[in-house]
Amino acid sequence: MNVVQPSAPSLSPELIAKFRGIVGDKYAVTDAADIAPYVTEERDLFHGRSPLVLRPGSTAEVSEICKLASDHRIALVPQGGNTGLVGGQTPHNGEVVISMRRMDRIRDLDAASNTMTCEAGVVLQIAQQRASEADRLFPLSLGAEGSCQIGGNLSTNAGGIAVLRYGNTRELTLGLEVVLPDGRIWDGLRGLRKDNTGYDLKQLFIGGEGTLGIITAATLKLFPKPREVETAFLGLAKVQDVMALFAHARAATADQLLRRQ
Repeated sequence: MNVVQPSAPSLSPELIAKFRGIVGDKYAVTDAADIAPYVTEERDLFHGRSPLVLRPGSTAEVSEICKLASDHRIALVPQGGNTGLVGGQTPHNGEVVISMRRMDRIRDLDAASNTMTCEAGVVLQIAQQRASEADRLFPLSLGAEGSCQIGGNLSTNAGGIAVLRYGNTRELTLGLEVVLPDGRIWDGLRGLRKDNTGYDLKQLFIGGEGTLGIITAATLKLFPKPREVETAFLGLAKVQDVMALFAHARAATADQLLRRQ
């Protein structure tokens, strides 16, 4: 069955030109065929519409985009790797898409303090590899790690297969840099393990799916790389025994238990 795509809402040529001036001609996408990958969910279940996809290369450009959009009451949808399966990254109502793919720098990796500062467009697998090269572990791991991005992981508070040992992305985050809807930049890129200086504002944005601001960078926790891994495959007579086994395994491994992919 052919799916009829709804037409994208109009955006004045003058406004498109202003947005184009922020990111450059190459990174302001208006052709319908080029926009299609940004408005279609990878299983082809969700189809959105947008008159414009912007691909900023810096926090300053994201800030200028948000200022202009706020001044003209234009709705925005920030997008990472477009790997979500619930349509949250899809511009259902013709919003302008802000793709974070170009913001893919790892700004800093400090093995001594076990921290890594990444921009939102860094692919999760790249973050894992860079940590490994420094003899460290970034434990967030999930099926889409080869294409999902750190900003999307943060915005959805991703869990992954190591969540029982290391927690959700929320527990792996020390600080954030966020562009607010009016274009102001909140710099909360702190790497402190103990920071009791006031409200923990980063928690408002983690899991917020871009509704309160656009995450542009994050300072993440790293861990010592495991030296040994033991794998066990167990069969149980009844499902009720799972929790007892799980509790026993956690105690026996000093809570180092991980689920393998």
